[in-house]
Amino acid sequence: MAIDTLRIEGENCPSLNSWVAEAIREKIERDSHYAHTKQNIESDGYPFFEFFAGGGMARAGLGERWNCQFANDNSAMKGQVYRKNWHGGPELVIEDVNKITTRHLSGTPDLIWASFPCQDLSLAGNYEGIGHRSTKIQTRSGTFWPFWKLIRTLMEENRSPKLIVLENVYGALTSHGGKDFAAIGSAFSGAGYRFGALVVDAKHFVPQSRQRVFVIGVRNDAKLRIDLIADAPAAPWHPASLQKAYEKLSKEAQKKWIWWNLPIPPQRQTTLTDLIEDNPVGVAWHTSDETNHLLSLMNDVNLAKVNLAKKTKRRMVGGVYRRTRSEEDGTKVQRAEVRFDDIAGCLRTPSGGSSRQTILVIEGTKIRSRLLSPREAARLMGLPDTYVLPAKYNDAYHVAGDGVVVPVVRHLSNYIFEPIIESFM
Repeated sequence: MAIDTLRIEGENCPSLNSWVAEAIREKIERDSHYAHTKQNIESDGYPFFEFFAGGGMARAGLGERWNCQFANDNSAMKGQVYRKNWHGGPELVIEDVNKITTRHLSGTPDLIWASFPCQDLSLAGNYEGIGHRSTKIQTRSGTFWPFWKLIRTLMEENRSPKLIVLENVYGALTSHGGKDFAAIGSAFSGAGYRFGALVVDAKHFVPQSRQRVFVIGVRNDAKLRIDLIADAPAAPWHPASLQKAYEKLSKEAQKKWIWWNLPIPPQRQTTLTDLIEDNPVGVAWHTSDETNHLLSLMNDVNLAKVNLAKKTKRRMVGGVYRRTRSEEDGTKVQRAEVRFDDIAGCLRTPSGGSSRQTILVIEGTKIRSRLLSPREAARLMGLPDTYVLPAKYNDAYHVAGDGVVVPVVRHLSNYIFEPIIESFM
């Protein structure tokens, strides 16, 4: 560099004029390179791989500044949905992640995203966890280790991604007493990545209560902007459960930990009522007998909520889930539980009737009920109405309930992912 040349002492030191000329030339070259790089990014986008892609909802959240060069899922049904929404999806490989090798992965991605299966990290999955990297019998969430083997192989091939993002359920923090999260932390630190996590509730962005954990790892050579890092845990992204999970990390992993700084989004304007269709496609309104049966499953507390909604004399929409509860005598009964805070409960994959959300629409003394429609479920995930859904109800609900909320990903990309990528330029 010219500045280094100027510092050389002795008779070979260039004149000030020649040094200025050289410095100007270097600046022109740097500016030209940056403009060319920026132009490529704007036309092609930041390259990324999406594992456990589902219908490509992480891709939808990342937006047009990103270029998906590889996607993978093991579901043929989700693969069809992906291809209908992403220009045929030539980058998509429908295959078990255990059978994916780095030969499937071309180039060096800026980001690798993985929403690995959450069933065994949630209450519904009985907390079976991610297993151990050496086990031959995998839980569904145990697919993390074959995925991580790909990461390590890319590193050996000098193709380490700048960013690795994992998305999973809230239970990822506590499954196996925090050992699963600690194992993930050790995987990041052992691979030479600094990392941190945030708990983001989708209710800040869409009218759905949906807490998810996002683990964000960045390559060691990143020069992070100071505003990306918080000095200490900060609400609402770093709740007590995450702080406890951090305390259970190994000492080596704690040294690599980052408390990511994420701005609070603007106050959400959309309510559950805004997303409800009068004439839904794919579901029918319940008969009066079916609605009365639903009401009969409510206890006094929930019936009081219904009566209060009737007294407002305006249209009220409540989300209803059926749950098994224990009575005072120990007997287990099915209960219908409703909320009228204009936020839907967390969408779940339709493994049974209780996992599908029902809505209760009250207008004065008139009460109607039905299942949430596929389009309404997609709206609760932040997907546009142009997003193509499967024709079958359960398939459409599965794609939505198993996905990631689009505006959440966009917010993370705007304020963390893209600033990190730009720090490498």
